[in-house]
Amino acid sequence: LYNILSLIILIIIITLIVMSVKSHRFKRYSLLMVVGGALGNLHDRIFFNAVPDFIDFHVGEFHWFIFNVADIFISFGVFFMILIEIIDWIRWA
Repeated sequence: LYNILSLIILIIIITLIVMSVKSHRFKRYSLLMVVGGALGNLHDRIFFNAVPDFIDFHVGEFHWFIFNVADIFISFGVFFMILIEIIDWIRWA
């Protein structure tokens, strides 16, 4: 199951690379941020059999999710893609 999941992730990464080649400007960079983060997590998954998360925030009683740098790139890439779609929707509305 672990290897099948890793293969599915690799297929998604390849799909995102193809999408980034067909995209232009800021959308391309957003997709490449997601690809970079996914490749980092895939590397850890293949070589360490786990994705180590090491950034941990606590504010009083509030405990935020534990994450790593690759997760930051994925999150920012997805955020920017959503922002691009909202701006395009507003421009064409």
